[in-house]
Amino acid sequence: MSQNPEISDDVLAKQKAIDDWLPITASRKAKWWYSAFHNLTAMVGAGVLSLPYAMSHMGWGPGIVVLIMSWVITLYTLWQMVEMHEMIPGKRLDRYHELGQEAFGEKMGLWIVVPQQVVVEVGTCIVYMVTGGKSLKKVHDTLCTDCKDIKTSYWIIIFASVNFVLAQCPNFNSISFISLAAAAMSLTYSTIAWGASIHKGVTPNVSYTTKSTSTSDAVFNFFSALGDVAFAYAGHNVVLEIQATMPSTPENPSKKPMWKGVVAAYIGVAFCYFPVALIGYYMFGNSVEDNILISLERPAWLIAAANLFVVVHVIGGYQIFAMPVFDMMETYMVKTLKFTPSFGLRLISRTIYVALTMLIGICIPFFGSLLGFLGGFAFAPTSYYLPCIIWLKLKKPRRFSLSWIVNWACIVIGVTLMIVSPIGAMRNIILSAKNYKFFS
Repeated sequence: MSQNPEISDDVLAKQKAIDDWLPITASRKAKWWYSAFHNLTAMVGAGVLSLPYAMSHMGWGPGIVVLIMSWVITLYTLWQMVEMHEMIPGKRLDRYHELGQEAFGEKMGLWIVVPQQVVVEVGTCIVYMVTGGKSLKKVHDTLCTDCKDIKTSYWIIIFASVNFVLAQCPNFNSISFISLAAAAMSLTYSTIAWGASIHKGVTPNVSYTTKSTSTSDAVFNFFSALGDVAFAYAGHNVVLEIQATMPSTPENPSKKPMWKGVVAAYIGVAFCYFPVALIGYYMFGNSVEDNILISLERPAWLIAAANLFVVVHVIGGYQIFAMPVFDMMETYMVKTLKFTPSFGLRLISRTIYVALTMLIGICIPFFGSLLGFLGGFAFAPTSYYLPCIIWLKLKKPRRFSLSWIVNWACIVIGVTLMIVSPIGAMRNIILSAKNYKFFS
């Protein structure tokens, strides 16, 4: 019996050594503003540029309502996650699936959260590969109109080469510099998008009627646009992982600096989203392209610069969404497969991951439409209603109390989104499937 404490000390020491090596729990020295720009980078996707197009399918009234409601609901569910991070005294739920396990049990929690989280994070990484490659291509084509055309595939490889290097950054705090640059870029290209729209002025004969040939067409387009807006707010998959990097003491829990950062990030999000969506739609009406930078062909240098900023932002976004995946891979390899934590292990596993996302991006360039489809099944739950279900399960608010009603309302809205947005996306895939080419 006397040996047990020593064994457990030894085991604990090993456990601590592993935790100090894993990307999420390695460093708990983050400042509140790290949370601000990590969240801003995760939240503002290049999807902001397609918001005017989504508006053109919804019209003024519904469009504005959906934009504001998505902002409010996701801010609320984000607050819930920040609150739940340390709701069990003496324990920190550092990962989304740990929160799931707390609510639904060891096995069930994993099965509910991990597949959705993986779809969102890996899917986002692949979309960012394609977006990065396409934006680089746009920079090249805008500045050099007479040059020989270079296939998008090669641009994706060029973009990936940066990520091969950056993927070796061990944890969240080590990418905070990249993330800061990315957050600054997202504010910059959003400002260019709406600033250049104002400069260009309202299009002659502008029309705000929804462009659709039939009622069914209008309904499907509306569903699809709903999905686009809903997934513009999808940073929840990395929020606990970001909070895990915050220091925490009983008198000063991690939720204080984290929440401060989240509020700052959300103000940034509003500053990116609302002007772009509303000004872009106001200036171009229903003739707006699905990427507003395409509608603004001139001045060439500004559009090239905006695309370059998109590239920098997408590099940061890729790293933020890849980090929890690296954490899952490394946890599995070290704890289950009993590999020794080492630089070599990290180098090989992360390089393989970046290579795979790159290859899928090259093979399936229409992955963006696919994400609308997959996203409906994974983004809506993880951002809109899974936090509410966990909240009801763990906090057990009184029936028909305000908290209970608000949570159920969010769950109903989230489930509706999960049902209708894949329908819209699936139809878009079917309609444009005839133009798809693999390896284009």
